[in-house]
Amino acid sequence: MALLGLAAAVRPTIFSQTTGGLWEVSRGNEFRRSVCVPDPVVLAQFEHLRANCARDIVRDQQRRAEIHYTCAGGAFGQSTVDLITPRALRIETQGISGNAPFHYVLQARRVGNC
Repeated sequence: MALLGLAAAVRPTIFSQTTGGLWEVSRGNEFRRSVCVPDPVVLAQFEHLRANCARDIVRDQQRRAEIHYTCAGGAFGQSTVDLITPRALRIETQGISGNAPFHYVLQARRVGNC
């Protein structure tokens, strides 16, 4: 599955400790999906994985990043990404998608290569 990346080339520090590949993303017991990403920074815009979005890094710490992003068509979001290990992330994300609000917490785990 080809995914469009975030438009800006800026990467928060935590993503220098992770690598692209096959990531399993889950939301509690209600949702589990495997996605192949060339760069795990795109997981910060999980609600808009296929959208062409630009991002601003609001907070960039060694183990946490806050990213605001805007996409074509008026969609936008804000995600806080916590580095658990280089192969595990916690992503809290909220914003507008399809003219409706969203807010949820994801667990992402790198499970292999694509």
